[in-house]
Amino acid sequence: MNNIGNISVVIPTYNRRQTIGRSIDSILNQTLFPSEIIVVDDGSTDGTSDYIQSNFPSIRLLQQSNKGVSSARNIGIRSSNSDWVALLDSDDEWFPKKLEKQVMTLSQNLDIKFCHTEEIWIRNGVRVNQMKKHQKYGGHIFNKCLDMCRISPSSVLFDRSILDDVGYFDKDQKVCEDYDLWLRITAKYPVLYIDESLIKKYGGHEDQLSKVKDGIESHRIKVLEKLIMQKFTSVQKNAMLKMLIEKLTIFSIGAQKRGKIKAYNTSIKRINELSVMV
Repeated sequence: MNNIGNISVVIPTYNRRQTIGRSIDSILNQTLFPSEIIVVDDGSTDGTSDYIQSNFPSIRLLQQSNKGVSSARNIGIRSSNSDWVALLDSDDEWFPKKLEKQVMTLSQNLDIKFCHTEEIWIRNGVRVNQMKKHQKYGGHIFNKCLDMCRISPSSVLFDRSILDDVGYFDKDQKVCEDYDLWLRITAKYPVLYIDESLIKKYGGHEDQLSKVKDGIESHRIKVLEKLIMQKFTSVQKNAMLKMLIEKLTIFSIGAQKRGKIKAYNTSIKRINELSVMV
């Protein structure tokens, strides 16, 4: 195993001046301190970079024009100097022993290169309980990751060699970019899951994915359409096809109810095309 104590933390950010300090403080309060902290400012217009330079001068700050979270994460990961990478979104925070517990667990499972944890959800300042359908898992979890994104970016710690193998975040995938990458990773690698809440995941912002106009499911459909054309085992590809048909069926029902006849007809046509492939 590469040196697991050698960790770079990558924080992509866009207009998070009001919250990124909390995120960075949660890294600085870790019982196991990372080798470096990299913030990638994706073209913020609210003074995020100035805030970081004034309050956290020792942090590596990279800046780019607004290209999206996937591009920002990729630049941060590629610029890192460590064997292992932890991601943290700029409105989330870690509990103090997050990295320590992940490193300890990975050290006891030397063949595993990816670890994620349980989380606490905060929406509009209030803790909310996760529904049963949001259950997280460890092991070979590709099939369990097909219906929704079951891994939070802010919870992961991974050997960056994995991305050299399966590819980085898809910069053209503006939504569900994590769902896409986790499927590519779990198709080839088992993952460790720590069933303990080691991060706080905040929501309720106007620009978060829950506010996406055309719905998260349509973006998952686009991801699956892309992935079925890539190299997977026949069993995995068949599982993706079945999930894609299931999601398109649900989408078509919704389109019909809303009177979106063109979208309904397109989805039914695609379902028929895919059905002969299963």
